[in-house]
Amino acid sequence: MIRVLLPTPLRTLARIDDEVQLDVAGPATQRSVLDALEARYPVLCGTIRDHVTRERRPFIRFFACGEDLSLEPPEAPLPQAVASGAEPLLVIGAIAGG
Repeated sequence: MIRVLLPTPLRTLARIDDEVQLDVAGPATQRSVLDALEARYPVLCGTIRDHVTRERRPFIRFFACGEDLSLEPPEAPLPQAVASGAEPLLVIGAIAGG
């Protein structure tokens, strides 16, 4: 069971009250988790990843176990603590400006 924490605007959009728990077939990677998340909540398609390229949107970041995983390849395995459900995968909306 993979735990995913989404930012409030995405939780509101998908009508989610708390963290999401997902069963992911195969290895736990960013891609497999996001595929499972979008399959369960189709309204999130295109919000975290681009519709066409399936790449992470520029102002979305992924964190787990105190590490920024945003620039890791989508097929790279997630940390064991995330794969086991001990730690959540955090999806964060980055803030920019001056």
